[in-house]
Amino acid sequence: MSAALAWPATPMAAGPLPEALRRLGRCLAPWTFLRIDVDRPLDGLARELQGLHGRLADGTLQATSLLLPGPLPGLRLWHRQADGEHYVYVEDMAAGCLAGTTVLNRLVEVGRAVDPHVRSPHSRYLPAYQRRGIATAVYAWALDSGICLVSGARQSPGAYALWQALGRRYGLGYVQLSARRLRWLGTAVVVAPALADGLDTRLMLWSGARERLRWLDGLARA
Repeated sequence: MSAALAWPATPMAAGPLPEALRRLGRCLAPWTFLRIDVDRPLDGLARELQGLHGRLADGTLQATSLLLPGPLPGLRLWHRQADGEHYVYVEDMAAGCLAGTTVLNRLVEVGRAVDPHVRSPHSRYLPAYQRRGIATAVYAWALDSGICLVSGARQSPGAYALWQALGRRYGLGYVQLSARRLRWLGTAVVVAPALADGLDTRLMLWSGARERLRWLDGLARA
């Protein structure tokens, strides 16, 4: 996992979507807005990051982590892998603290045939470090490393904007979790609201040609 981070030239600007726009999007194309109904609370985040930074400082985490190369002025990115999951800690060296973390989790809903290919990213950053393209760069590193990213069941407005921005540089489509596999649904298809709103319908990002995703059910017929 030594690929260089791709730092975005222009930081992504994300903000809450107007309610009228969200209603219009659901009427015109149910897939355009997938359950943008959650903002993750930041309660306890500073305390959590302080504890993690202490473990970095005393060498506990450094012993199992590698520094990721990348043009992040004033920031260091530590990468640790454990039980197939990836942890990226973003350290502000001047402030002597962690700016936040991104975790690439395994999907418990998929089986062995799909598990090596996909991870579900979850990012938490302090407000002062948000909208600076940090999570975008970490996701780009994962995609360039060959990992396919699958969204969670719900997204915040900021997460939705991040995925759409990355979708202009990488492949972006819709999949359904079914019988411990992933079924391809398409890139821009209007479907029944029940399917679009189902918690098993997710966004997926990938790098390279779509044809390389041979493990994805239904792709050959798409």
